[in-house]
Amino acid sequence: MSVLSKRPVMRWLVPATAAAAVIGGGAAVATVAGAADPTLPERSAAQLLVDLQTARLDGLSGTVVQRADLGLPPIVSMAGMLGDDNLASLVDGQHTLRVWYAGPDKARVSLVGGTAQTDVIRNGTDAWLWSSRTKTATHTKIDADGDHGAPPAGVPASPQEAADLALKAIEPSTQVSVGRSTKIAGRDAYELNLTPRDHESLVGQVSIAIDATEHVPLRFRVYPSASDKPAFEVAFTMVSFDRPDDGQFVFNPPAGTKVTEAGDKVDGEAARKEGEAAKKEFEKELAERPAGAGPKIIGEGWTSVVMGKLDNKANDAEAPEISGLLGQLPKVSGAWGSGRLFTSRLVTGLLTDDGRVFAGAVSPEKLYEVAAANR
Repeated sequence: MSVLSKRPVMRWLVPATAAAAVIGGGAAVATVAGAADPTLPERSAAQLLVDLQTARLDGLSGTVVQRADLGLPPIVSMAGMLGDDNLASLVDGQHTLRVWYAGPDKARVSLVGGTAQTDVIRNGTDAWLWSSRTKTATHTKIDADGDHGAPPAGVPASPQEAADLALKAIEPSTQVSVGRSTKIAGRDAYELNLTPRDHESLVGQVSIAIDATEHVPLRFRVYPSASDKPAFEVAFTMVSFDRPDDGQFVFNPPAGTKVTEAGDKVDGEAARKEGEAAKKEFEKELAERPAGAGPKIIGEGWTSVVMGKLDNKANDAEAPEISGLLGQLPKVSGAWGSGRLFTSRLVTGLLTDDGRVFAGAVSPEKLYEVAAANR
């Protein structure tokens, strides 16, 4: 079989807590779909959230296009440095992926860049990460009773993965509504919109197009505030809900590939539980931390700001290179002090000369305000 490209697919079920947070947690659920497209039955936002929660798939394959126009400074644009087939390149530009899904333990995503490609494959107890550019492959054994189909952390590689991340973040600070019906990859879809109530957020709206029959996301968009052009989009351009042949998930390393065995078998379920416990403990620690004691979340919802402090290690071999990159950012100053400012369409960051770091989906003025209050 041919060797395809890219990363592990996708947890198909949106957690029940996400829907509960919206329906029972105070977020507004408004507007009924159907008027824009009489061929679709009316569905409320609450109904669409339940559709996402209860969706089940036997199989799927298709082509996904991801576009990222975040307005990143040149020093953090990874595409030119790493190559279009590198997973980190997904933070910028346009990329094409192929996806296959045939059940919770058979999934494959392929990222193709020019003549190179990167694959992540899950086939039962075997997981592979392969790069044609570096001619390397890493093989991992997964416990048969472990967690199935969970994607790795990083830039979303599918509309479903992106939607899961957004829905988990829903809270009372979010207005949830249904937009106009649409067509994605030739299929009818409802549009579910998540809008921050706090207008200080750089995020204007998150839009999820949901297949009218299969109830899975076909397109995911993030719009900056005061803009009708998405800063981030991941969408199917072709999709089939037929179950792919099992041969799609069989990986045979091409001749000349350096294969690395990851070591001991990974217990997926244990790793998932351990990760969730660590995440909860970290969030608790952040909330209880006094100022200056490490990373801390200031504020709530869409306009929360993460505050941290850099370790200034003069002997660090990477320090000159990092200093050179940071020196390309604009110099700013105010009542809070002085430092360097990082801006994009969705995220702003501030690094002060005294080593404090602030970041959030907010304006520079909001970061200056937080910095002044946390000297």
